[in-house]
Amino acid sequence: MSRSREPRRVATLASLASELGVSRTTVSNAYNRPDQLSPELRERVLMAAKSRGYAGPDPVARSLRTRRAGAVGLVLTEALSYSFRDPAAVGFLTGLAESCESAGRGLLLIPAGPASSPTEAAAVVQQAGVDAFVVYSVADDDPHLTAVRERHLPTVVCDQPRELDGTSLVGIDDRRAMRELAERVLQQGHRRVAMLCMRVRRDRNDGVVDADRMRQLQFHVQRERIAGVRDAMIAHGRGPDFLVVERFDHSREAGASAAAEALRVDPGLTALICSSDVIALGALDYARAQSLSVPGDLSVTGFDGVDAAIRAGLTTVRQPVLDKGRRAGELVLNASHSGFDSTELLPTEVLTGSTLGRVR
Repeated sequence: MSRSREPRRVATLASLASELGVSRTTVSNAYNRPDQLSPELRERVLMAAKSRGYAGPDPVARSLRTRRAGAVGLVLTEALSYSFRDPAAVGFLTGLAESCESAGRGLLLIPAGPASSPTEAAAVVQQAGVDAFVVYSVADDDPHLTAVRERHLPTVVCDQPRELDGTSLVGIDDRRAMRELAERVLQQGHRRVAMLCMRVRRDRNDGVVDADRMRQLQFHVQRERIAGVRDAMIAHGRGPDFLVVERFDHSREAGASAAAEALRVDPGLTALICSSDVIALGALDYARAQSLSVPGDLSVTGFDGVDAAIRAGLTTVRQPVLDKGRRAGELVLNASHSGFDSTELLPTEVLTGSTLGRVR
């Protein structure tokens, strides 16, 4: 008699429970709540499951039954590839991942590109199987944030936007921190100062931020950091107006081109105040390529306090990006679906490096 060529049917939770003479709950507990079984019984269940090709309870079915996905969704402002290159974003992601890991939760990354339409944003957010959201630094009118709020799940925003009802925030006082840094620059005698910043609106613009665009800033962080420089200028007897050069992409190459443009517009500049370390490192690249002495010919400052900036001796503001991520995770994981509203501003510190000096 020839053997049947039909593949052996893989066991299910129900069939395995029947074969072992135990309840389906006992089989489920062997995987999900092992403390509820004796070591001997759990071992017997797992060995039988392995021999019959049973991998454990279906997580999709379990999430449908419990209405819990077991994961937090992180809404990012950029493509995933960029987020793993940006040192501040990586630090935040590391802290958030640590909180999720401690709580036994997963982390789902949701890219929220600046050019996404409301329809595209709603689709990607609605399809995310998560129990809560952390929104990382988006524009005031970002459609992904609108879609997140329509899910009515616990949500924590990092950095921006601010003052959203029923949503908690973890961030820093960007205006105060930048004012303190700008005052250090002005105390060194600098009067011809420009600011190089990340994009201030969701639409692409690589160039000088004119008066009309300055009145319509959509990113809280850039708005506040520009305001911090303005506060320092006024306090030191300067007018409120100064050159601001914007770059849509956040990269060293963008920082280098912004520095080049600023010095073309005003060749007499003696200091560049940058809204991030990445842009400042690009400005240092440009100065080096042009054989400009830093800080002899040109002073450069940054913001964030990332490792590469510290190694380069950059004068910058250090913010606790790792703690931001950890705290955002702790808040959202301990929240209820009824909503909550708290604001936590973490401390910053100005680090004096070798890139800021007195005007010759």
